[in-house]
Amino acid sequence: MELNKRRLLLAFLLVCAAGALLHFLYQWLPSPLTALIAPVNESLWEHGKLLFWPYLAAALLLNRGKPRESLRPWLLSAVLMVALMLSVGYLYHIVLGGEAMAFDLGLYTVLMALGFLLPRLFPGPWEGFGWELAVWLAAALGVSLVLFTFWPPAGVRFLDLSGAPTWATIPC
Repeated sequence: MELNKRRLLLAFLLVCAAGALLHFLYQWLPSPLTALIAPVNESLWEHGKLLFWPYLAAALLLNRGKPRESLRPWLLSAVLMVALMLSVGYLYHIVLGGEAMAFDLGLYTVLMALGFLLPRLFPGPWEGFGWELAVWLAAALGVSLVLFTFWPPAGVRFLDLSGAPTWATIPC
């Protein structure tokens, strides 16, 4: 049974709003619990949480009562969305030195929309090693988002890019 388009649109709008609110959650309620799902700084990596957690919640709700296999394309989409955000964000903010908030909002919206389109484009059946790998990749990403909040590795994607021009924060 295919998901209702109206239900998908509502989920998309709610997830976009949830991600926008998550951006400020840690600022409003700083604690280790809010740090698990909300960005604690303006690093590229921390902003992956804005895509991953609301999208995962929507995927779980939209696939409630369905076979577990129906969630796999959504999990693969979540991983792809965050990977694209990290790649395009790196190119825009680090390589090109861009700092326009409009770009970030547009990228977020486009990636979230892509996340709602991709599961419909992946062909089924969703069985076999490739789809099991999607589950493991999504789990690893979720764990990494949590762990790297408290113990970020060295690297440009983990640097807090707030408060200074992007080029000034990159150690050369």
